[in-house]
Amino acid sequence: MHEIEPFYNWRHLYQSEEDEYSPFYGREYSEFEFSNTIYNYYIHPQWDEFGSRTLYLKILFVDYEQQTAIIELIGEWNDAVENDIMQLKRSVIDPLLSKQVYKYILIAENVLNFHSSDTEYYEEWQEELSEDAGWIAILNAPQQTGAEMKAGKLGHYLHFFEQLNWRVYTPEHLLHLVEQKLLLLP
Repeated sequence: MHEIEPFYNWRHLYQSEEDEYSPFYGREYSEFEFSNTIYNYYIHPQWDEFGSRTLYLKILFVDYEQQTAIIELIGEWNDAVENDIMQLKRSVIDPLLSKQVYKYILIAENVLNFHSSDTEYYEEWQEELSEDAGWIAILNAPQQTGAEMKAGKLGHYLHFFEQLNWRVYTPEHLLHLVEQKLLLLP
């Protein structure tokens, strides 16, 4: 797991540690000191911790004018024991919402599994999104993880898209693609 780095091809467009509105503003990273772990496996030091012991993330891109954030995740999303959604909501999403970011693309291809609990924080997040303009999209969750999320009734709050080669797009094009797919949903 220590070799899985957050996507870095957009770093010339956005770096969360340089964004004064980011919850990770001012953070310094090491390429050599591996300190964070997921179940005793070290992860790459570029991933950001936000209060969970099993789930880490990287804000890949934020556009405040377009009200969009693209966030990559790694680890185990555990709402049952760790209450990861509460940690994510309070530590990362709430600061972005305070800056009127209402469109979220969560890249979940490195989320190994999901353990559900209640949907209170997902419901709260959905209610805080702008009336007609806000949404939350999950991209490329592994089949089992996506099935676990859907079984936990998260389909009421999240839109799932699979097998999308998002790395070939610019952030703006990825946003446009996801918005087009959302328009086609029943």
